[in-house]
Amino acid sequence: MNDRPAPPTRPAVRVTIAQVAASDDHGANRTAVADAFEAAHRVRADLLVLPEYASGFDPRGVGREHAEPLGGPFVGLLRERAARTGVAVLAGTTIPADAEPGAADDRAVNAVVAVDGTGTLVGTYRKVHLYDAFGTRESDRLQAGPPDAPPLVLTVAGVRFGVITCYDLRFPESARRLVDAEAQVIVVPAAWADGELKAMHWRALAVARAIENTAVVLGVGMAGKGVIGRSLVVGPDGVVGLEMDERPAIRTVDLDPDDLDAVRAANPSLVNRRYTVAPRS
Repeated sequence: MNDRPAPPTRPAVRVTIAQVAASDDHGANRTAVADAFEAAHRVRADLLVLPEYASGFDPRGVGREHAEPLGGPFVGLLRERAARTGVAVLAGTTIPADAEPGAADDRAVNAVVAVDGTGTLVGTYRKVHLYDAFGTRESDRLQAGPPDAPPLVLTVAGVRFGVITCYDLRFPESARRLVDAEAQVIVVPAAWADGELKAMHWRALAVARAIENTAVVLGVGMAGKGVIGRSLVVGPDGVVGLEMDERPAIRTVDLDPDDLDAVRAANPSLVNRRYTVAPRS
């Protein structure tokens, strides 16, 4: 007979995924974000995640015309609603580019902001890998973030959420760098472009990043014209627990940190690794 008490279990973290269809109407986008906050608050979520470019989007390209400063109305709304509801948020936006010698004046920065449940802006991730692929050149309109910037990791209810953006998903080093920063969940806000095999790539890459990092991958896609939507949550064992279609929708999931620990104990690939990740200059 074993009289030792069972180890305490940690509460699940509740995450609301808002697969919105943003447009170039920034006011309408803010209304959609406010509605998403209300939905998250109703189900007592700890964290709300919005797609890349949630503040303003055009499938033909996003640039300076969509940029707002971090003190502008979009981030201001995130902070106000987070403080009011206690729901932390990760959201894609576009901000003005930093001054850079030789850079075009009309570029912007693709960014994800992290706001905690008190309404404090705790960090900003500037997208490192710009989407210069499949006939698109994001770098003509956007300035890349520095690859050596500290990883953005937001702690919510004791769970660490690390952030990359869209095309970054194709680069395994980006996700591994977050895990090196003790991220347990890899969050990928995206406006994943539609096209041949693109939905298959999105799913396959998300599953691969989850398995190789024994981490949860939470991909939040933009819905609407030119993009695939298809938000998904992949467990650290590679099992897809939630998968949405291309239509706008809001879903909520509970992430159990004890399940993550169990997978990492059974599959200690992070302990067994023999290489590290270093930014390329």
